[in-house]
Amino acid sequence: MRQSASTIMMVRPASFQFNSETALSNEFQNNIDSLSQDAILAKARAEFDTMVGELKSKNIDVLVIEDTVFPTKPDAIFPNNWISMSQDGILTIFPMKTENRRIEKRQDIIELIESNYIVKSKIDLSEYETKDIALEGTGSIVYDHLNRLAFACLSPRTDKELFESYCQKINYTPVIFNSYDDNAKLIYHTNVVMCMGSGYVVIGLDTVTDSIEKSMLENVFNQYNIEIVRLTNHQLLENFAGNMLQVESQDGKLYLVMSQKAFSSLTEIQKKQISAYAEILPVSIDIIEQIGGGSARCMMAEIFLEKK
Repeated sequence: MRQSASTIMMVRPASFQFNSETALSNEFQNNIDSLSQDAILAKARAEFDTMVGELKSKNIDVLVIEDTVFPTKPDAIFPNNWISMSQDGILTIFPMKTENRRIEKRQDIIELIESNYIVKSKIDLSEYETKDIALEGTGSIVYDHLNRLAFACLSPRTDKELFESYCQKINYTPVIFNSYDDNAKLIYHTNVVMCMGSGYVVIGLDTVTDSIEKSMLENVFNQYNIEIVRLTNHQLLENFAGNMLQVESQDGKLYLVMSQKAFSSLTEIQKKQISAYAEILPVSIDIIEQIGGGSARCMMAEIFLEKK
């Protein structure tokens, strides 16, 4: 098993804007009233294109999908929430919390993946949306593929029972906890709280306010000899420092992709810890972070599938 994919899928936005539906459970979103929707979209597309260019310059394979203009999908830039493509050959479609994110699921993208990669089986969990049950892909689930562990902090977007049953299907051990922001509100996605690399984890353990859960997590990391890079709440909640993704170049080099904002918030000690495992690759995505309430990791859906 590999921890990181060397091919990622990204969706270039056609209607990126503040999403009032998702803002109900995402405290990280902020609107910018001084900018028109056209200006916001233009800035987001420029940030997206620059990020793709920087990834490709490091010999990381990027499959860019153009978002469709209609229907309007303000968060299409975050495809990792509705689709995953695992190294076991499984393509999974996940149930989304809000109506206007469910329409991000596009059959043409699924067919494109199936025509270019080996899909051994498919799991479609979309039926749970009719019961208002959500499990939002690698937003909800952070994987340690090397040890077949799956981490999830519970929230309106991450259902406990569905998470556990999905882990059973894919043969991963579930690790469940709760994370809270400074206002004692559940943090909406696990991948905002933590990022798993090869032999290390970047995590905001101070958001885990239950001492038993915190000790459980520390024990799991220690059991598997995973070095803990500890984030402060300020780094996590104000700078998206938990929302990172380790990716692999075509020549096998590991990079930890994060926003420039996240990178700037890290201490020299934290940077040194991370750099022992992977080269840090910061990308400037200020508008995407502020309006969308998601950061670098959210923009990348890993393709672990074998090419045909």
